[in-house]
Amino acid sequence: MAKQRNPLITVDGRRWRRIPIRTHRVTREDDIVELCDRYSRELRQAGDILFVSEKVVAVTQGRAIPVSEIRIGLLARLLWRCVRKVPYGVGLRSPETMQCAINECGAARILAAAAIGGLTRAFGRRGDFYRIAGMQAATIDAAGTSPLQSDCVILGPKDPDDVARRLRARTGLAAAVVDVNDIGGSWVLGSDGIADPRLIEAILKDNPLGQKDEQTPFGLIRAEAAEAAPPAGPGG
Repeated sequence: MAKQRNPLITVDGRRWRRIPIRTHRVTREDDIVELCDRYSRELRQAGDILFVSEKVVAVTQGRAIPVSEIRIGLLARLLWRCVRKVPYGVGLRSPETMQCAINECGAARILAAAAIGGLTRAFGRRGDFYRIAGMQAATIDAAGTSPLQSDCVILGPKDPDDVARRLRARTGLAAAVVDVNDIGGSWVLGSDGIADPRLIEAILKDNPLGQKDEQTPFGLIRAEAAEAAPPAGPGG
């Protein structure tokens, strides 16, 4: 069941409204730029920021891979157990997602990430596996973690900066391709017309789109008008 989310958030003393936009169930047959343009046309205003989930971008690019089509090799079978559990999802802790990471990043890079990550974790440092493996490994989602394609591993989107550029050209709005989760993590993977991606990450940190059955794969960010100061009293 979808969780009710507050549309407003305050960041650095300024209030922002997040407007999720509901669509049909998106597939690889959809064009992400046309889809965002069509569904936002009646809602968007000048000055809005368009943000779209990286998962839906990847799905429209044909990067949702059915589990039945993934051929798991020996290296993936050995390495997946070495990936620590994380609270926001499976990540690469499955044979299928590990194989996809090897396919995306190359066996040598994944081996180096596993070796260095294991070594530094022994000294209390975490996250080096994904830092070395790269964003294409970090953005892989296991089957069952997204309602978009529940029987598929969803890879990270290809060239999110280009997607953002095309979205801005089509809609006239600054645009960002984002990766968010339900435990307060948000990353801008690609953007165009956005001066400070960290501001977008802060505005989206509570995941206003959701990742269950909301069917709202993109949305708008709109700055709320500042409240007028109360009039000064007599002699003020």
